[in-house]
Amino acid sequence: MPFVPEDARPAVRPVDDRRWVLLEDLVYRGAVDAWTVPAGFLTDFASVPPGLTWLVPTTGRYTPAAVVHDYLLVEALPAGQISARDADGVFRRILRELEVPTVRRWIMWVGVRWGAAAKPARRPGWCRDAPTVIALTLLALPFLTPGLIAATLGWGAYRVAELAAAALTRRRSGLLLPRPARRS
Repeated sequence: MPFVPEDARPAVRPVDDRRWVLLEDLVYRGAVDAWTVPAGFLTDFASVPPGLTWLVPTTGRYTPAAVVHDYLLVEALPAGQISARDADGVFRRILRELEVPTVRRWIMWVGVRWGAAAKPARRPGWCRDAPTVIALTLLALPFLTPGLIAATLGWGAYRVAELAAAALTRRRSGLLLPRPARRS
């Protein structure tokens, strides 16, 4: 395993609903690179759009790779220690070393490369990967689309239910504020 110790799982504490803080250093030593993510670093684990968490949840076997990738983008990239393209390549390599299944690994890499295309600081070098990213995206669409549509519709229905429940709860508890008076 590429992490020290071999069975390393990030020791974390929640900061809020989406972010976690490392309680101990997370040390990656691969065949080519070595990176230490220091205790105190904030991560959101795998940054996955809500419509795709059915396929790639925010945590899993790949969690240490996601934490290292977050660190590379937040700390090493701005410091000039690595390019965004290389950070995404390190992410893919760690996914392989962690034995993340091949299709999921490539889907995750395509996701971070699309993320790079969307952010100016990460965009340099994207065009070199564009043909591969686009081809893999087109290959993945037939099996991603049905799940994405179902997840999006389900998430939308859930949000409507939450909003309705919140409105009913406020109304019953008398927490609804009076409407402001109209000005003439």
